[in-house]
Amino acid sequence: MSDNKIKKIVIAGGGTAGWMTAAALSKVLGCTNYDVHLVESEEIGTIGVGEATIPHIQKFNQILEIDENEFMKKTQATFKLGIEFINWKKIGQSYIHPFGSYGEDINAFPFHQYWLKLKSSGLASSLESYSIATMAARHKKFTRPLNINGSPLSDFGYAFQFDAGRYAQFLRGYAEARGVVRTEGKISSVELCENSGYIKSLSLVGGAVIEGDFFIDCTGIRALLIEGALKTGFEDWSHWLPCNSAVAAPCEKIEEPIPYTRATAHTAGWQWRIPLQHRTGNGHVYASQYMSDDEATGVLLKNLDGAVIADPRVIRFKTGRRVKFWNKNCVAIGLSSGFLEPLESTSIHLIQTAISKLINLFPSRRFMEDGAELYNKNTVFEYERIRDFLILHYKATERTDSDFWNYCRSMEIPEYLREKIKLYVSTGRIYRENEELFSTPSWLAVFEGQGIQAEEYHPAVDSMPLAELAERFKAYEQVINKCIDFMPTHTRYIADNCKAE
Repeated sequence: MSDNKIKKIVIAGGGTAGWMTAAALSKVLGCTNYDVHLVESEEIGTIGVGEATIPHIQKFNQILEIDENEFMKKTQATFKLGIEFINWKKIGQSYIHPFGSYGEDINAFPFHQYWLKLKSSGLASSLESYSIATMAARHKKFTRPLNINGSPLSDFGYAFQFDAGRYAQFLRGYAEARGVVRTEGKISSVELCENSGYIKSLSLVGGAVIEGDFFIDCTGIRALLIEGALKTGFEDWSHWLPCNSAVAAPCEKIEEPIPYTRATAHTAGWQWRIPLQHRTGNGHVYASQYMSDDEATGVLLKNLDGAVIADPRVIRFKTGRRVKFWNKNCVAIGLSSGFLEPLESTSIHLIQTAISKLINLFPSRRFMEDGAELYNKNTVFEYERIRDFLILHYKATERTDSDFWNYCRSMEIPEYLREKIKLYVSTGRIYRENEELFSTPSWLAVFEGQGIQAEEYHPAVDSMPLAELAERFKAYEQVINKCIDFMPTHTRYIADNCKAE
């Protein structure tokens, strides 16, 4: 057994992906049992311009036993209750995709089925009125969920918005304190074993050689190991997700940060706004075949809240995934594994789940590829389901003001997404397959927010008289409003708990 054990793990690349991986391995596998070595170059830098996350990151922090308030102070973080989408259905219209549920299920049937019945009778308020996360976001309120049985205050999720560079530094300190060894250097070549084709070592500019038993590619879009050395292959999804560029620039904070991310659609893409404690992160994601870099930069700068504090920089990407995420003795984590644009803040989540799957399936040298097939199968499913959810945002639009939106509105879409839309329109039902990331409330938010409406509701909800149902919904709305009144402002909550010094 000891002869077959992997002894040295080499992580190529730092940034968010590299240091999340290093931190998790040092905590869970331990650096007394394994040598964990990370190679990165400060010359290369990272794409991270400010990160928005989803609630699953709390689990990552818990596994690492990170104090949440300390983490927020170190990364200049704010809280996040969801994402506001502006101008996606049509110009002037907005909705929020919240973390958490809408209302309460009744008699084992989803809340939204009863809402559809009330809506068809003209008695329902807007969907967002029944989401405590959405209402808190609209009122710039926040509190961590409270342990109050049956209260909406206990039934919502939250995530974070933080400075990506500071986050990587925070995790670097965590990992190095637990034994991870860092080498500064730029990778010049990757050496392969002649017989197996496995990665043998990394050669650095200057002559240093880093050998290893198992390699993790966190080199970003360059994918130096998984693609540059192993020629794994790439599945292109740009016909469904046509944006291939982004221009990013932070700006000064001119107002107190709001507890949500904003995604505003423009004529050939969309703009993100991520409010942090010390500044606001901004970027314009666009399709270069419909808009030039100069035009895209102009759109971004025109729509900033405050003065720009760094030169705008253009980032190129292609949406899609590696044919294999784990190939031979190498796993790609982060942007080296593929690219799904940041529309629903899934980038860090995909890093997190990749790390989790790798740890669960961690191999010996003898059985290196036994876990690879299962790892790849599960990751393909994960990527494709997230992909389909992102495509929905582009497909479900009424915009006709540009060639870009005309293409998106009329494009063919994957069968899974087509069937999902069809089922909701015809029955009001939302089917969640296995462990796909986005649950019923998420699909409901985007369906209704972008104009895909159900024509029917579940017939079982007719067992409740309409007047009784209307009264129940009115009472729930009142409870949510009282909860919002109780919550402190987002700014006050940060000041009292996790304000950066």
